[in-house]
This record gives sequence, C-alpha cells and structure tokens, in this order.
Amino acid sequence: MTLKIVPRIATTVLALSGLILPWASQAAWPEKTIRMVVPFTPGGNTDTVARIVGSAMSNEVGQTVVIENISGASGTIGANAVAKAPNDGYTMLMGTIGTQSINMSLFKSMSKESLNDFAPITQLTSIPNVLVVNPDLPIKSVADLVEYAKKQSAPLTFASPGVGTSTHLSGEMFKTTVKLPLTHIPYRGSAPALTDVIGGQVHFMFDNLPPALPHIQSGKLRAIAITSKERNPLLPDVPTMIESGFPDFEIGTWNGIVAPAGTPPEVIEKIDAVLQKIASSDDFKQRIEQTGGEVKSEGPEAFAKYIDSEYEKWNAIIEAAGVEKQ
Repeated sequence: MTLKIVPRIATTVLALSGLILPWASQAAWPEKTIRMVVPFTPGGNTDTVARIVGSAMSNEVGQTVVIENISGASGTIGANAVAKAPNDGYTMLMGTIGTQSINMSLFKSMSKESLNDFAPITQLTSIPNVLVVNPDLPIKSVADLVEYAKKQSAPLTFASPGVGTSTHLSGEMFKTTVKLPLTHIPYRGSAPALTDVIGGQVHFMFDNLPPALPHIQSGKLRAIAITSKERNPLLPDVPTMIESGFPDFEIGTWNGIVAPAGTPPEVIEKIDAVLQKIASSDDFKQRIEQTGGEVKSEGPEAFAKYIDSEYEKWNAIIEAAGVEKQ
C-alpha cells in the first residue's frame, strides 16, 4: 500500500548577485520525491508514525513523500530493500527496535556487523507494549491469565506482528517467567494479529500501545498490563507488569529514521535538521502522545550509540529466553 502526500510549493534560491551561496555547494537535498519504507503492513505503530512524519516532512521540504509498506520476515525484507537502495538521501527506513537491534541477534544470516548497513539519522519515538486479551475470556489481570493458562488442556496462544519483534519477545519473556508452554502465533503485522485476538482465534497478545489503543477504548480488547516502568496516562487504570508481580519486565519499542550506509554526511545533516524540527513541533508531540507514545529527538551520533546499546540488551534477552535463531 502506498500513500502519496501532495507537497506544497517551495522555492529554493540558489544564487545571489551571481554568486553561489555557501550551503549550495553541499548536496542539494531534496530535489525529488522521497521514499520512506515501512517494513510492516499498514495499520501498525510503525506505519502510523511513518505517515505522521511523512506528511510533516512533505510540508517542510516541499517534496512528495511516498510511504511504501514492504512487510515480511520481521521487517528484514523492507530493511534490506533500503540497505541496498542508492545512498543519496531519497530512500530511508522507518526503523524499529526489531530491524535495527533485535533482528541482528535473531537471524542466522545477520550479526552485529549488519548494523553497518545503515546510517542512523534520528530517533523519533519511544513506545510501551500493552498486554491485551479477548474480553470474552475470564481474565482481568496477569494473575488471572496465568491461572487460566494452567487450567487449560492445551497451551494458550499469543500473537505478534512477527518473529523477533519486541512484542514477540515480550511474550517469550512472559512464557519463560511463568514457565508455561505458551504457543507463539506470528503474523505479518500488528493489524492482522489484533484482528485474530479480537475474533478469539488467539488468546492474548503483547502489542505496541498505539495500534491496540483504539480497540481497548472500544471494548474489543481488554488491557491487563503495560510494559512501561510507570502507568500510561491514556490507560491510568491499567497496572504495569512490574506492579503485576514481574519486577524486571520493562520492555518497549521505538521508531527512528535510518538511511543506507554511505549516505553523504551533509545529506544526513539536512535530513536530521528537518526531523528535529518535526519532533519539536507541538503538533507532532500531541499526535504521538495521543497514541500513548513519547517523543524522542536523538540525532545521528546519539542514535547510533543507542542502537548499539539496544543490540547488546536484546542479544542478552534472546539468549536468556532460548529463542531459536531463524
């Protein structure tokens, strides 16, 4: 699915009194349509953030921003498409904790060196996960979920947007902690996974808060815990996993823009400047906070360090949970 955002008219003045301005000697980004790849299906958290950012970027730079969903293999298909794209600043990835950190430890074909395929630009959001169940089940707390699972003759099932996502690993951590034979059901995105939890085909799911929130508010899903350190303002009555008896269960996800490795530093600097302006706007902050997320605005250097630390963190979690490499 592709969204084309119609740009506003923009005029760039390149010369004054016959002289080229100093900044004009740098790459003249942007001069054409920008492609922003979302490595998951439409309707999920990453897609939502990308469309907010894409619209704001189009308005800011005066060029069309095309949002392209390339899903599959826990985001690796879309991420690989960007890694192999021309490194000219016109193709970028709405990266996630999965594509930029987790997958490097999860897939046999990848390693920490795979991080070198991308040039980090800006982190934009930090988002908690929420544990939801079908409201028809007699489950109103994490303790209820554990007790219900123990009484069933067959293992309960939990959905995720794909193997290796933070929501999948939240389920694996839960499974390891409670020592129950829960069965993971991976999907090609958040939307189809939530649909099956709502329909009763799957028992429960840890999902990013933004895509789950409307279904919680409508009563189609019941939220029984959130994975942030503190309760979320949008769900003040929903306890944290820590409050529910899991002291080390603090997990979330994030989104940030990365480009193919080798993208010129001056282009990265320009993209970062645009994204920083977007992230600091009241409109962007309000729209992200309305979904339960938190705005971040880490630039290239800080974002690169954060990605590296996230790799180390999730590599340890994957090993401890005994998740089999794909």
